[in-house]
Amino acid sequence: MKTPTLSPQSAEIVAATAGVVAEHAVQITSEFYPNMFAAHPELMRVFNKANQAVGEQPVALASSVVAYAVQLIDPEAPDFSPVMERIAHKHVSLGIQGTDYITVGHYLLEAVGTVLGDAVTPEVASAWDEVYWLFATQLIAEEARLYALAGVDPEEPYRKYEITERTEETDEVFSITLKPVEGEVPEHHTGQYVALAVDLPDGERQPRQYTISSPRVADHIRLTIRRVDGVGGTPNGQVSTFLYENAKPGMVLDVSTPSGDVVLDESDAPLVLVSAGIGITPMAAILADVAADAPQREVVLLHADRAGGSHALAEEMAAAAEKLANGSSRVWYEQMDEQGTARGASEGRMDLSGIELPTDARVFMCGPLPFMRAVRRELMDKGVPACNISYEVFGPDLWAQDPESGAEKEVVARIEEAQQGA
Repeated sequence: MKTPTLSPQSAEIVAATAGVVAEHAVQITSEFYPNMFAAHPELMRVFNKANQAVGEQPVALASSVVAYAVQLIDPEAPDFSPVMERIAHKHVSLGIQGTDYITVGHYLLEAVGTVLGDAVTPEVASAWDEVYWLFATQLIAEEARLYALAGVDPEEPYRKYEITERTEETDEVFSITLKPVEGEVPEHHTGQYVALAVDLPDGERQPRQYTISSPRVADHIRLTIRRVDGVGGTPNGQVSTFLYENAKPGMVLDVSTPSGDVVLDESDAPLVLVSAGIGITPMAAILADVAADAPQREVVLLHADRAGGSHALAEEMAAAAEKLANGSSRVWYEQMDEQGTARGASEGRMDLSGIELPTDARVFMCGPLPFMRAVRRELMDKGVPACNISYEVFGPDLWAQDPESGAEKEVVARIEEAQQGA
């Protein structure tokens, strides 16, 4: 994805003001979302209310816009294309349309003016308007490409699927098997997700994205869902609780086209699958397909969970691993129980210090962000290149907000370098 170029005048202004915008970026996006939703409440049917409630969405948007702007003014900045691709896939799964960017742009730039006040001269406003529309047009083009490849009309992004089976995996995790009411499951890549749009009893409609946890087949998909319990005063998961209580065979749900950029490749490079908790879902699909299609491929399974009783899909994955000619696995449980003892689990958090890993491995990670950040550092210390490590995030991608990664310091340094060169 080729990076566009700012006009010289805008580039100079953005370089001079990027530091101020970065400093106030979360405040700007926190102002933007409530104003936009107040004027356009219908957009709450597209945006995830839970991410808004805990503040993740504003932080993710702020990080993305600032990082994109830095790339425009500094050719040495990290490539933003992977983030753009990830955002585009998320948007396609939700049915975002090109016209939505007009609304977003209006309220986002209005929020910039509200937060920064008199500092936003007409020239500054024009420069940041240019940044936004370069950002938006790139996304619109990539999303149009993805819609076309999938044969999906963005005005009708969902298809009807019927639940044909439900399986209780643990006390709080369940799986549902879904078949299209008409036609077959679209072709998709192992590791992708779909969005479910659920009509709730109070009349609200909310989307949530869930990984396809089953291997690729033509007639059905399986989603494995954890009921989200509120912690520290946050509410219980609105959609996951509704599905936990109501999703039964015969229910019909609106399901989007499969999306996602973290997918299984078809090379023969070794695989390392790293997961924690419900992050096991993409690993289940990857392992099943490797066991069926490439059982000679070297695979290392690494999983962490609270206890054996909360380890979803454990037996299924153990059976798939038995089909591998060159497979190994390790499990860590914070609390040991009978299942943990039977599975030979280690007590405590995941620790890779004593584990040998192939440095040419292709690594897939999924789990809580602090977990993935810690494991990524361990993997890189073991010689695995960062470019070989892929990760999937349930919700907005806040990877760049790692306080220990230096990402924010790097953004500030890039801004300062651009300002010196302006």
